[in-house]
Amino acid sequence: MGFKCGIIGLPNVGKSTLFNALTESNKAEAKNYPFATIEPNIGRVPVPDKRLQIISIIGKSKKTIPTYIDFVDIAGLVKGASKGEGLGNKFLAHIREVDAIAHVVRCFDDENITRVSSSINPLDDIDTVATELKLADLETLQNKLNTLEKKTKNGNREIKTQIKIVEQLQNQLNNDEKIDYQIFKEEDFIFYNSLNLITSKPMLYICNVDENSIINGNNFSNSIREKAKKESSETVIVSAATESQIAEFDNENDKLEMLKDLGLNETTLKKVIHAGYNLLSLITFFTCIPKETRAWTVNKNTIAPKAAGKIHTDFEKGFIRVETIAYDDFTNLNGETACREAGKLRLEGKDYIVKDGDILHFLFNS
Repeated sequence: MGFKCGIIGLPNVGKSTLFNALTESNKAEAKNYPFATIEPNIGRVPVPDKRLQIISIIGKSKKTIPTYIDFVDIAGLVKGASKGEGLGNKFLAHIREVDAIAHVVRCFDDENITRVSSSINPLDDIDTVATELKLADLETLQNKLNTLEKKTKNGNREIKTQIKIVEQLQNQLNNDEKIDYQIFKEEDFIFYNSLNLITSKPMLYICNVDENSIINGNNFSNSIREKAKKESSETVIVSAATESQIAEFDNENDKLEMLKDLGLNETTLKKVIHAGYNLLSLITFFTCIPKETRAWTVNKNTIAPKAAGKIHTDFEKGFIRVETIAYDDFTNLNGETACREAGKLRLEGKDYIVKDGDILHFLFNS
């Protein structure tokens, strides 16, 4: 399993068109009016990784199984959503369920497409969405504070600590400050994570531009790129309308040909996934046996037993050691046997930190 990415934005910015292009489907209703999407559309797509197929061919596996990403097309947000405007709290609840947020921002002008505001101003649009997310989190924190204060009579020290954390978070959000994780002790993170604040989720800005701006962007997207740099966020430039046309081709060569004509090297799917992996600090490791070659997604700095647990909890519980081969060694020497003979297969213990591209074989007590 990869990660779950929620696609949000104001109405009519191209969210559903982008969702259909990413998932190569027509699940999302793309209409020229607000709230065409009511219930969230969910599409699961394989993460493109050319290494997977190469490993599978070398390993002569019967099956090749990628890791996946779930895209969630969430209804358009409007000013006042935190107070129930538009689809209000129902929409906000859907955002809380994702790992990362892809905020689609309209960076093109087209009189034929309805817009919520009187003019195209991406930074104002971003502020509108950010304000609603912040207000929703402030409401969550106030509700939590009210509940905790009712429990303070018993003098529980843990409750008092939690109240202090909530008040610090409220103060940071009210002052438009980025949440400072350094205020927490290690044992406080379980409580913090339980709050599931929307504003704590990594944000990716997707600049939806016209076809002529698909390579270098435009003034609209440039302003978003500058903002993203200050926030340590990621940006991706796409033309949702163009990508939806590419997605309609059944033949992969036809898709590549159209991408080439547009001066593009990769599809939006690859751009978004690459940016998402960077944002969430994710890496991919592989397992390769005659039955199947498979890709697995974990966080950077994951130790071997935790990686084993992604495959099966028994692998983590009974972990003994792991045989690991770097991707370059595996491909250059054409497989496990040659790597073993050349001393490129290493035995690692419980402290081994998994690297991107590792081909792993876990040894464990059943």
